Amino acid sequence: MLTDVDLPAPGLLWTRWATLGAVLTGLGHAGVWSIDDRGAALDDRDGGWARFALLDGRRAVLYGHRDPSSGEPIDPMLDLLTGAPDWLPWDDLDPLHLGFVIWHENGRWSRVRYRDGHLDGMIDLLEPLLTADNTITALTAMIPGGSREAASRLLASSVRAELTGSSFTELLGGAADAGAALDVATRAGLVPGSQAPRIPPGKRPPMRRVRRLSQGEHDRLVWAAMQDATELRRPAPPHTDELDALIAWLQERSPSRDGRCTLLAYADATSFSSQPGEHPPADEPGEERFAGFRRLTELVRALRRAESDPRYGRWLYLRVETSASGVQVERRYDSWPAWWHDDGVSGPWRTNLQDEMEGRLPAYRPAWVALLDPEVAYRPTKR
Repeated sequence: MLTDVDLPAPGLLWTRWATLGAVLTGLGHAGVWSIDDRGAALDDRDGGWARFALLDGRRAVLYGHRDPSSGEPIDPMLDLLTGAPDWLPWDDLDPLHLGFVIWHENGRWSRVRYRDGHLDGMIDLLEPLLTADNTITALTAMIPGGSREAASRLLASSVRAELTGSSFTELLGGAADAGAALDVATRAGLVPGSQAPRIPPGKRPPMRRVRRLSQGEHDRLVWAAMQDATELRRPAPPHTDELDALIAWLQERSPSRDGRCTLLAYADATSFSSQPGEHPPADEPGEERFAGFRRLTELVRALRRAESDPRYGRWLYLRVETSASGVQVERRYDSWPAWWHDDGVSGPWRTNLQDEMEGRLPAYRPAWVALLDPEVAYRPTKR
């Protein structure tokens, strides 16, 4: 089921977007609000992203994604393209994790109807475009001591597609690059004799995939399964010189100088990380910054190589507790240990885990390996 959306007409939305992009480019901040050969783009690193494309005089499409850290509820089962028109740029839309898709046709903006309580974040992302006054306020705020009157005149010239270099100079002053601003305005069709870029109508495929899990949600699904998993039975690795070297280094780095030291580490073929334990390794006086971490990385990687087995695989997590006279070593091949802190947003990359699992015999692959398949994040649907 579809619903109407209260947004400015595509021409006004386009003009305001392009004007913001031109002014920011003139100030040396290209890439926030921008124009390219496929339309308009917003890249708000702290808030999300959006794209806007014109097709012809009556059709347009607006889509994007608000950063979920904004606290807005996410409904991964909502299909934003149910009932969408055939002419949307399906090839552009299908690979994306979308927070909103809104299209203009027959004089109105439309989108799929949301469930109660669902907020897509579009209003927050595009707030500077929703009224002319909002755009003028945004333009004025870009320049210390900016004049609302100059910003208003610039926007009026944009609406009439009459921008020139002097149009920007009045607002930006002599320190800005009015030529760069004018280049953006020309690409946007706001300069006499120029035309705005337009995309051709898309074609609806007979079948498509709908993402039901975001990348982060897919990661957390795997990580939760790893935390619930138990270790498979396998022989302990043989004692090696590499283990002796790591133990000696940790004892030498004892923060209390009594041999007590704790190592908590994660490693795979391409990544390494560590977390502080009860007695984390101490830096040496006068030591180059990160020198200790680099040496620790080398020692752990060397041990991991020495203990690798083509049948059983390689461990992922390592915990070593040393004292002046002894050592305890714990390896985790198949599970996320309780002593490894989970911050909810960082953990092993799924592609790295897949590579690790493929290096083992099937009998030594934990059940959560099935969740690494990218298809887990999608559900097929008919158009």
